[in-house]
Amino acid sequence: MRVSVLDQSPISEGSTGSTALRNTLDLARRADDLGYHRYWVAEHHGTPMLACASPEVLIGPIGTTTSRIRVGSGGVMLPHYSPLKVAENFSMLSALCPGRIDLAIGRAPGTDPTTMFALQRDRRHVQIDDFPEQLAELLAYLGGTLPEAHPFARLSSLPGTPERPDPWLLGSSPQSAIWAAELGLPYAFADFINPEGAALTAQYRRDFVPSRWRTAPEVIVAVWVVCAESDREARALAASAVMSLRLLQQGRLIPVPPVDRAVRFLEEAGAHGADTASLRRRRRVVGSPATVRQGVEAVAAEYQADEVMVVTITYDHAARCRSYELIAEEFGLDRVQAVSSSSSQGDR
Repeated sequence: MRVSVLDQSPISEGSTGSTALRNTLDLARRADDLGYHRYWVAEHHGTPMLACASPEVLIGPIGTTTSRIRVGSGGVMLPHYSPLKVAENFSMLSALCPGRIDLAIGRAPGTDPTTMFALQRDRRHVQIDDFPEQLAELLAYLGGTLPEAHPFARLSSLPGTPERPDPWLLGSSPQSAIWAAELGLPYAFADFINPEGAALTAQYRRDFVPSRWRTAPEVIVAVWVVCAESDREARALAASAVMSLRLLQQGRLIPVPPVDRAVRFLEEAGAHGADTASLRRRRRVVGSPATVRQGVEAVAAEYQADEVMVVTITYDHAARCRSYELIAEEFGLDRVQAVSSSSSQGDR
């Protein structure tokens, strides 16, 4: 089983977005050395907690500061953008980092309705939902398959040709599984958002139609994880993100709080009293290396996943790095994954 990283560039209380972005570059270098298979950066807007507003801006520096690991978006929220512009961006990134760039596409806005409206170029009306058409156009640019009669046919000659990114579809709901299967795309499911996706990935596998992108289905499951030397330490470190999510459910956006304040907040709020139903059902794999391995392997088995992507948010950057180091050691990534990853790079 491959193990990878999803980075949301968390901003800690008392720190800055600039520091968070430098921390992302630092963590990417470490993940490359530790043997993780790929490193994806997320897209979120209008929040003081996360600095990941532009994956394509981060992917270039990450690609040039690493040597082996696959690098990509987790994901690009396509409704905000022109399919041509996305295709050109990732074509250029693919030319700069041949055989290492992933383009994972999402439908969700990655923000609240007001910020989504602010991102629109045309604000005379609410943006229509034409995601299937956008996705089809994007894939046609990447694959060079726009029909000759199409008004944009001549634009298929992308700047990074012949290199191209490997497209993925992100999802946390039934419709994304349907589209991924119909289009023959590899599928990345966000268990950290919706832990009830195993039936959806099973449906995706059953209905998968082979394509130029994949001859067989491929599944990543993204899991929220915090690992430390002991279960107790890991639970304390995880409190920072749990507090942030609780306040987010109340419409209060904050940077990632310090551990001691987060622990006090959760103790005063009670174990579950302040949670909404959606927050209560979110899965967290938290504990020592052995505990985390057991939890991660259980999620992977549930989804029949080919790969697990770990997303970790802590207040302290060193604690986040240590969490990924412990996971790499527990799964033996330094011995196994670096070899398997490098041997597969020429296929995608």
